[in-house]
Amino acid sequence: MQEDKRMFARASGILLAVSSLPSPYGIGSFGKTAKGWIDFLEQAGQKYWQLLPLGVTSWGDSPYMSFSAFAINPYYIDLDTLCGQGLLEKPEITALDWGRRLDTTDYALLYRNRDLVLSRVFSRVRHTLKTSADFTHFCERNSSWLKDFCLFMALKKLHEGVSWLKWERDIRLRDAAALERHEKDLAEAVQYHAFLQFLAFTQWKDIKSYANSKNISIIGDMPIYIAIDSADVWANGDLFQLDEDRMPVRVAGCPPDAFAPKGQLWGNPLYNWEKAAETGFAWWISRIKENSALYDVVRIDHFRGFESYFSIPYGAQDASNGEWTPGPGLGFVNAVNRALPGAAIIAEDLGYRTPEVSALLAASGYPGMKVLQFAFDSRENSDYMPYTYPRNCVVYTGTHDNTTALDWFTSARREDVELAKDFLGVDDPVDGVWGFIRAALSSIADLAVIPMQDYLCLGAEARMNAPSTLGGNWQWRMSPDVLGGGGSALAKKLRRLAEVNGRL
Repeated sequence: MQEDKRMFARASGILLAVSSLPSPYGIGSFGKTAKGWIDFLEQAGQKYWQLLPLGVTSWGDSPYMSFSAFAINPYYIDLDTLCGQGLLEKPEITALDWGRRLDTTDYALLYRNRDLVLSRVFSRVRHTLKTSADFTHFCERNSSWLKDFCLFMALKKLHEGVSWLKWERDIRLRDAAALERHEKDLAEAVQYHAFLQFLAFTQWKDIKSYANSKNISIIGDMPIYIAIDSADVWANGDLFQLDEDRMPVRVAGCPPDAFAPKGQLWGNPLYNWEKAAETGFAWWISRIKENSALYDVVRIDHFRGFESYFSIPYGAQDASNGEWTPGPGLGFVNAVNRALPGAAIIAEDLGYRTPEVSALLAASGYPGMKVLQFAFDSRENSDYMPYTYPRNCVVYTGTHDNTTALDWFTSARREDVELAKDFLGVDDPVDGVWGFIRAALSSIADLAVIPMQDYLCLGAEARMNAPSTLGGNWQWRMSPDVLGGGGSALAKKLRRLAEVNGRL
């Protein structure tokens, strides 16, 4: 890669989900603690905060399966901020059960209680929204997706959470008369969801501005695929592989391998790339543009799906009968780069890299990803070893889908752990964690991003996600002590590491 194609100056950052921030109300939020976290990043000499997707979570609680590609999860609305604005009274929050444990998120409690609190706020301001210039401007600015999303959410409540695939035929197929009737009947519920998005976007804008004022950039995460039960698929059916009855024809997944003999059946509807190309990839460009406004850098998940994707018949029990199908390739990449020149994009190119995927990444100019937990395979040579990196890449000790580095040193194959110990010059698991961190920071990669769990030397209890499993994921939260006096020594240590590795 040519030096002038490099996206980042040499720097480091930390991966921490907003949901993992400390909070007394069940989940991290866009409030005082988020700003305290940003202060910690500044003290620690970090230049980037990488997030997980901010989307509205659905069944399974995964931020990668959202009801919208554009909306922000109302769970992240900071309740103390609303108290400070006179919209809530503190007892209205503290009287509710947010869970006994501060180190984990109970999504069932959030589902029950957040709506109770936020609906009270809405009832107090609803009469003023029509005359609110800020609210009106927000709705107009986001009209391309907001109206459909808000109606979708109102309809889901009307149907007691049932997927839109099982709604009455007229509204499922978006009959004009049915849409008009439901928009009228559900006007208050539609406005409620627009108001929640207004609050979430307003609070997030404040957090991002605060980060940028501290010279810290935000890396956001954009899933390549959309949940089938989403406003996007319901409202833009032509862009997906659906039949004339708006039912999926083919869905996404991964082929069988040694780890999953029957493959992985994700179930997301696949894109109709021919139709997307006819529009100049307008929906995709709009999506990346909106994400680029939310964040400073956008990480696109599963980049290899643009070169080719694994296609599985809808209704299949597993992925064993899937097949590889060509993606939009360079035409898509060129369209994005023409429409959004200078957009900062990271390509998640993990997994088996074919020559075609490598060629597409090189042509795009986007930095790819390297993960140290993948480097130490004693059975074969690995291009995740630090001495193989180009400058234009982002290196991680692990991602949200990996276990923590500490757990890796106790649970990975013995031969792989021994190889890592020999390479890093370490003896025990805790030394191994810091060996991983030093290897990432000292590598030639322009950007090094370390999960906060690794800086805290936490074990399997702090794993964010175990792929292809249900339950127990996306729940870990950081101790409040880290942002108190107990975190100052760690911040100094991280700053020194950034300094000696030329990343300050």
